[in-house]
Amino acid sequence: MKFSSALKFNAVAEWWDEYIAYDALKKYIYQLEKTQHDQSSYHDLETNERASLVNRAAETDAVFVPLLEKELKKICAFYEAQEKELIDEVTQLEELVQQQDEAGMAGNHYLDGPFEDDEDEDEDEDSLSRSPRRRRRISSSAGHRMSLSASGSRAIPELAPHDHRRSISSTSSDGHLESPPVSPTAPFGKISRLANKLTPDFMRNSVSSTHDNVWMSKSDYAYDTRLLFKRRITTLYISVTSLKSYVEVNHSGFRKILKKYDKVTYRELKDAYLHGSVEPAPPFTAASRATLTTLVTRLVDLYAKCVTRGDRGLAKQQLRLHQRENIAWERDTVWRQMIGRERRGDGETLGPAGASLLKEEEEDSKPGMLFQWGPARFRATKKKIALLVAVAIFVALLNTQVVDVDKPEANRCFAVLIFCTVLWATEAIPLFVTSLMVPLLLVCSSVIRDDSEDPVALPPPAATKYIFSVMFSPTIMLLIGGFTISSALSKTNIDRVLITRVLSLAGTRPSTVLLAFMGVSCFASMWISNVAAPTLCFTLIRPILRNLPPKSSFAPCLILAIALAANIGGQSSPISSPQNLIAIGEMDPPVSWGQWFIVALPVSAISLLLIWGLLLTAYRPARSPDGGRDIEIKLIRPTRERFSLKQWWVTFVCLVTIALWCFAHQIEGLFGDMGVIAIIPIVAFFATGVLKKDDFEQFAWTIVFLAMGGIALGKGVTSSGLLEVLDLIIRDLLDGVSLYNVVLILSPVVLVISTFISHTIAAVLLVPIAKEVGASLPEPHRNLLIFITGLICSAGMGMPVSGFPNQTAATQEDEMGVLYLTNIDFLKNGVPASIIATLVVSTVGFLLMQAIGLK
Repeated sequence: MKFSSALKFNAVAEWWDEYIAYDALKKYIYQLEKTQHDQSSYHDLETNERASLVNRAAETDAVFVPLLEKELKKICAFYEAQEKELIDEVTQLEELVQQQDEAGMAGNHYLDGPFEDDEDEDEDEDSLSRSPRRRRRISSSAGHRMSLSASGSRAIPELAPHDHRRSISSTSSDGHLESPPVSPTAPFGKISRLANKLTPDFMRNSVSSTHDNVWMSKSDYAYDTRLLFKRRITTLYISVTSLKSYVEVNHSGFRKILKKYDKVTYRELKDAYLHGSVEPAPPFTAASRATLTTLVTRLVDLYAKCVTRGDRGLAKQQLRLHQRENIAWERDTVWRQMIGRERRGDGETLGPAGASLLKEEEEDSKPGMLFQWGPARFRATKKKIALLVAVAIFVALLNTQVVDVDKPEANRCFAVLIFCTVLWATEAIPLFVTSLMVPLLLVCSSVIRDDSEDPVALPPPAATKYIFSVMFSPTIMLLIGGFTISSALSKTNIDRVLITRVLSLAGTRPSTVLLAFMGVSCFASMWISNVAAPTLCFTLIRPILRNLPPKSSFAPCLILAIALAANIGGQSSPISSPQNLIAIGEMDPPVSWGQWFIVALPVSAISLLLIWGLLLTAYRPARSPDGGRDIEIKLIRPTRERFSLKQWWVTFVCLVTIALWCFAHQIEGLFGDMGVIAIIPIVAFFATGVLKKDDFEQFAWTIVFLAMGGIALGKGVTSSGLLEVLDLIIRDLLDGVSLYNVVLILSPVVLVISTFISHTIAAVLLVPIAKEVGASLPEPHRNLLIFITGLICSAGMGMPVSGFPNQTAATQEDEMGVLYLTNIDFLKNGVPASIIATLVVSTVGFLLMQAIGLK
């Protein structure tokens, strides 16, 4: 979570203006960064040389430090006022407890006036709009209004009547008082109003004539007295702990903003300012911490005496429970209301009618045809229509003989195949939900057959065992192992360290920086998936984009380059994308990692260079928008962090795992399959605490289930006999066609399909077809065609929806909320890039596959 969000979430809502202005300071830092960059690239027109600018760093500090001083002064003033008030209130409360001890059970209580309740209610309601300090003062006095005794001295607090007691609090099983959570600023006018309804007759009946200890007595008067003291102690305890949290949050705020300043402006102000200015300030000194700790201890002692009958451990436990309940209440009410107002705009408050009207307007503004049948309303959106069409096609195909009459299982499997293809292509329902439907449809449609010479459909129990046994294959385990490596590299910050060190060598020339980012995006996609890699790169280019001239063509060029390179990176290693794993799973025997790299790395490198040239020609990113001198890019400097022991451990495990994958065929007598090797990083990282349970839960399980559904569908096509039917059709179509002509026919088909649907789904549908096409050739070349199909699936990148990297790039916005890329950018550059990558696979890739003897 970003600190700005954490600050809002942990702050006391009514003190919001008193916290460090973190967002404003961060904006100043970015302004200083832009100024610093402009000044450092100053060009002397007379000498045609770069002028040396002196003391720019000192000038930056001179601007930023006063802003910090202003925030520090504000925080100190607020803290000192709060601390003094809390000390006074705790002292006053201790005096009241002492007076109650002296009065015992014989206090003299009379009302100040019979109609005081209405005035108190108005006062409490008015207090809701006052400052936090004034509000808490009213809360404390309202909850514990004092009356004068006959002698004119201060006496014990007024009491709540017996008949209202159970609605205010309850008694726990051990006899102690319990009450609802208390806000540090919420008024307690209810307690005050109840207390003001007391009458002398009631008091005479409630108070014993003896002088027993009020803290131990079980009378109504003693109960109500303890209740009122409990409410005030709890209120003060929450106030003190809130002030402690205020100090901690602001100290973190100064540390975070100084770290951001040093990182952006390449300064070293953090340690000097923290030790020289922040830590000696009143809220952050050891004496201030000791004061707040002492106040907490005094309140715990009072609570133990007044409420828990001397049990200090129980007192501390109950006070902490009240504190947690108060925090939960504030987060669930105050911030939810504030967020709701911000979403509605300008803090407008809508009543139930307004909210209902807004909801109806939103419904009416959605695309699609609206149908109404009586009170019911139905909107026919594209996805709903696609779902209805898919169901209609499925029902029609089940009742139509499309395939061979002698193979009813194949006909039903064809209906399942078309139904899932339509749902995957239109995304009428989530992709992984369609995948989960595959085993359900295969079993219920009696598609799975046995392996006898005259195969018959398996009964549902046997079909269920078979389909679930093949879904969790070694390919799935390999996919989970890839997720584990990706998560470990990201969590230990290894990816950022390596990437920034590589990019620091790129210099400031736009063309060189563009190629460097493409190389980094491609390489990162090989190991941390082509979903996470572009997201990381987009984070790293933010400082560059902030310092570019307005309307510079380098910004969209760089964003599109990162997305296209990430797609190319999806080809480069077996674990870089699910389509590669699906291809390997269908190969017999599967290619080794070494064979994959021999083909994929040259193909990826050539594609990357050609696409780089395409983007340079299309965008000319070095040119300034105003036609002046060429732009220069802000230099990316490497992180200063050294590798920790944990980072070295992660690096070692990753390298060992990759090495074992590369030699999987040579050591299959020990490990059996690459899926077993994938267990090594899972055990190594989760057993040593590098990754936690939460990291495991955050894996892309939707992709896992997507791949499992594809495997199940492929097995269903094979088992049902549908593949045999397709084999005959393909043999007739490709009779007499040479191997390379098959490659030239298959490549554009795969490219078009993978451009408009998910790359993974394209592989699920097309890899089995490529396998059957390869088997139907005079000289079988199953693995070769499967390999080509898997690589081209990653080359479909001509549309914003073509793959995860394109989808991420299409959402990138500038500081004004304007998108960097449009559909035209993808059509003019993404489509040619897709064609280039496909041609490289079908030419260079084909030759390399033949060179290594792939069949």
